[in-house]
Amino acid sequence: MEYLEFELPIKELEDQLQKCKVIGEESEVDVTETCSQIEKKLKEAQKDIYKNLSPWQRVQLSRHPNRPYTLDHINAICGESFLELHGDRNVKDDKAMIGGLGKIGDQSFMFIGQQKGYNTKTRQYRNFGMANPEGYRKALRLMKSAEKFGLPVVTLIDTPGAYPGLEAEERGQGEAIARNILEMTRLKVPIITIVIGEGASGGALGIGVGDKVMMLENSWYSVISPENCSSILWRSWEHKEKAAEALKLTASDAKKIKVVDEIIKEPLGGAHRDREKTFLAVRDAIVKSYDVLKNLSPKDLVSQRMEKYEKMGVFKD
Repeated sequence: MEYLEFELPIKELEDQLQKCKVIGEESEVDVTETCSQIEKKLKEAQKDIYKNLSPWQRVQLSRHPNRPYTLDHINAICGESFLELHGDRNVKDDKAMIGGLGKIGDQSFMFIGQQKGYNTKTRQYRNFGMANPEGYRKALRLMKSAEKFGLPVVTLIDTPGAYPGLEAEERGQGEAIARNILEMTRLKVPIITIVIGEGASGGALGIGVGDKVMMLENSWYSVISPENCSSILWRSWEHKEKAAEALKLTASDAKKIKVVDEIIKEPLGGAHRDREKTFLAVRDAIVKSYDVLKNLSPKDLVSQRMEKYEKMGVFKD
């Protein structure tokens, strides 16, 4: 298990507890009371730290190397029923954007999301979860297929942003994202969107228009990352914590300003601390949302979706 800087007091207590148990196993000394005291301190420390996380600390948790990614969620939720689909039928198959058909119970869904890598090799293979235009065009192709067969769409957002390279701009990165946003507003099937990690900029919005938009408790959703915001405003990354606070990027902030509809609770310490519990919470959120949306006609779905986004923001005549 890897620990973030603010989690070091927890690591220290967990190490003490482990050593205490080893001493008890390897000797005749009764360490039951000592272990109980350490466990009590550990629970108090966890509660203290995780219940008072700053926006920057939540950003750090959203990037935790052990945090489950899109394919982890899909494979856990759908099992062997998931069938990945490839290619945008134009340029190539973008490995940073994955999608395919999967079942929850007897109901089929079209799953789409950004996928990050687990080590240096897979991070390069997945382009660090930053999709090219062909990734967004693949996503749109799959959404249109879902619409054709009357299947609900589930999008899982986890990206530091769309790929900003020259070749991506040459192939129409901005147009691809804008096209997805337009087409998603008028898609005639239910769209359920969940931010499971990082939700940065247009890279997130390219698959982020939904009838029901939710965020995992320790994810973030913003027009820009704290580091990039800091580098633009202060010409340095040193003010990233201040930028995270100002951006209002946490799940609670997003719900308060009605950018998202619901927050999905995570296990204490983050999604990586209890993956199975997290997968179950995400699965239940999808099923619950679909049970509400499935009774709406295509016309009502589109109408309510448009109305939802028209109400966002603050303006004066």
